[in-house]
Amino acid sequence: MSGRAVATAAYQGAPGAFSEDAIEVLAPGARPLPCETLELTLDALARGAADLAVVPIENTLAGAVPGCADLLVRHDVHVAGECVVPIRHALVAAPGGVLSGIRRVRSHPVALAQCERFLRRHPAMTLEPAYDTAGAAAEIIERGETDAAAVASARVAALYGGVVLEADIQDRPDNATRFLLVRRGPAGRTWHAGYRTSLYCVLDDVPGALVRALEAFARRQLNLSRIESRPTKETPFEYGFLIDLAAGPHVAAIGEAMADAERVCRRVRLIGHYPRH
Repeated sequence: MSGRAVATAAYQGAPGAFSEDAIEVLAPGARPLPCETLELTLDALARGAADLAVVPIENTLAGAVPGCADLLVRHDVHVAGECVVPIRHALVAAPGGVLSGIRRVRSHPVALAQCERFLRRHPAMTLEPAYDTAGAAAEIIERGETDAAAVASARVAALYGGVVLEADIQDRPDNATRFLLVRRGPAGRTWHAGYRTSLYCVLDDVPGALVRALEAFARRQLNLSRIESRPTKETPFEYGFLIDLAAGPHVAAIGEAMADAERVCRRVRLIGHYPRH
């Protein structure tokens, strides 16, 4: 008798990336599928090469992860869960590298932004953006670049045979990233207490359009925990808004508020209604 098929989870980065840690929380037992970029991660899900995807949406220090909101809107996918992963960065080098000899630091721009204080204390280090933290470390270690280091997890150093030159270099000890579990297809509209709700709104270009859209939620005591504006790329200088509703007890009001928003917005799409893991 054949066993149950193992789900494949696409993520951005190389083995050892923080997104891989999030897979263990959001989809335990899934087979990780590393992808070079967020776009390739969502493409893998959309074309069926992966059963699900895990992507970072925001960080407590660096804010929104560039491009993630655009990709969620562009693809026929929905958010099915979320988790928050503590992020502890280290300066990872190839064997033989020493702190005083490091002249280049490579990592994802969001990771570099989380370590600004440490990097400012070392002005001789030139920053080099990369697609992901683990991949940057793996490249430096494989090439034996003793004048370069990566901002990545200490686990990456052990995984690829590197050395940690300095641990916990993030600006704050409570640094964390919010990750989303993404699946194919549209989100369902069955509401649950304790679930977060994400939606995307495109407004008419008239005075007060945003206020009227937000009033649909405010007057029902629905707490908006996050708003991110993004260009629609359909009309010049036209913006859509990715809006998160915090989990709360007013479950019946969610559908009513969305119906009101649909009357005052040019387009409203439910991105997801999902639990925290």
